Amino acid sequence: METVHSIPLVRAGIDTYRQPVVYMRSDCHLCRAEGFSALTQVEIALGGRSIIAALNVLTGADWLAHDTAALSEAAWRALAASEGALGIFSHPEPPASASAIRAKVYGQRLDLAACEAIISDTVAHRLSDLDIAAFITAGAGDRLDTEETIALTRAMQRAGKTLDWGGGMVLDKHCVGGLPGNRTTPIVVAIVAAAGFRIPKTSSRAITSPAGTADTMEVLAPVALDIPAMRRVVDAEGGCVVWGGSLDLSPADDLLIRVERPLDFDSDGQLAASVLSKKASAGSTHVIIDMPVGPTAKVRSAEAAKALSDRLLAVGNAIGLSLRIHCSDGTAPVGRGIGPSLEARDLLKVLQCEPDAPQDLRSRSLDLAGALLDLARSNDCHGRALAEQLLHNGAAATKFQAICEAQGGFREPGLAPHRSLECAQSAGRLAAIDNRRIAKIAKLAGAPGRQRAGLLLLVQPGDSIEVGTPLYEIHAETPGELVWAQDYARSGPSPFQIGDPA
Repeated sequence: METVHSIPLVRAGIDTYRQPVVYMRSDCHLCRAEGFSALTQVEIALGGRSIIAALNVLTGADWLAHDTAALSEAAWRALAASEGALGIFSHPEPPASASAIRAKVYGQRLDLAACEAIISDTVAHRLSDLDIAAFITAGAGDRLDTEETIALTRAMQRAGKTLDWGGGMVLDKHCVGGLPGNRTTPIVVAIVAAAGFRIPKTSSRAITSPAGTADTMEVLAPVALDIPAMRRVVDAEGGCVVWGGSLDLSPADDLLIRVERPLDFDSDGQLAASVLSKKASAGSTHVIIDMPVGPTAKVRSAEAAKALSDRLLAVGNAIGLSLRIHCSDGTAPVGRGIGPSLEARDLLKVLQCEPDAPQDLRSRSLDLAGALLDLARSNDCHGRALAEQLLHNGAAATKFQAICEAQGGFREPGLAPHRSLECAQSAGRLAAIDNRRIAKIAKLAGAPGRQRAGLLLLVQPGDSIEVGTPLYEIHAETPGELVWAQDYARSGPSPFQIGDPA
């Protein structure tokens, strides 16, 4: 590849998530000389490192010097750049995987080599967002068969690190998502670790939800651990709950999801590859997958659940995972709190066996922990009883406290200073709760970025409702965010479906 020019680099201070972006003025001599235009893929080399970045062209911007390039946070970190360092700019070679993506668009099947090329180019940022969108679209619906899904899963795993725990069983748990407040993971980890099993849990931050497991756990303890620190916690306590984004496990997954989410395409193949590549990368051997099923959950019908379960089991078997699917009720949120701090308060109440602990969260956690213990103990069918014993005798709570301390210290969750009580406008029996609308209200209130923001549910399906009955309480850290959430909640249909009294 021919080197074309070098210009000084500065830090733009712009968060573009994981997408490297470079900013240049339209009158930059390099832009003119090389014909760089908006959204051009540009290769930047510095000190033995190189990245492919998307170019954003600035017009009339006086914050950037004439012949200087500004880097987004992702690009700055990837190059380990310093202010004023000379970056070498060139046109990148066309991505090797472009032909494979084009072939898939026209209906051809992907083999392992094609999947590895696509994933390699994705991780190296050689593919534009349009290229990735084309790949995701070509595999949407049922256009990725089981063999293609297996190949994609293996390619995604191989693109990053794979943790080696030195043999023996490594237990894990995952939820396919779509259900606000379903924060069972920290409880399951505490129970399973208290039972003497190893469960090094890597979790995600929220992408489109009011809280991810990592967001909720971060309220209680540090989660941004590196691999050596994670190992120390697991060696000491048998389990952990850490953010997977800092561990370089299946790094293509977040990059694909970043483009996939706005497209809102459902694909069993891509979901299975996403979930199971991360499980394999984490070194897991035995995995329970929670699959909530409901009309406003991610999986909306029994037929869809069966198809996804079959795909997950086939791929899991192919890559050597012992896998069990647990289909659960996805018709309403779980627990009372929706948002990091409120969800953290719920799970602590369950672990500490407080009288007002949300019973649905408790029951789901015991079901999942029991199923995972059964899987680890050769299906002896006594797992739930053991899980309940460890919860009731305080062993799970003690273990959770120890895990938090090992990760950097336990913290008590706080409450937001601004709150608004929302009450029923009609009477009857609460038939259902719209998961998606409830989640949006919590996000408008500030969750997950503001830890204490979110929504506190005060009723459950089946409850008798009178006019004026408190339904939920919005929690916000600023008055403006409280108003935004209120305005949305009151401007459309209620998330609470109230039917005739039974």
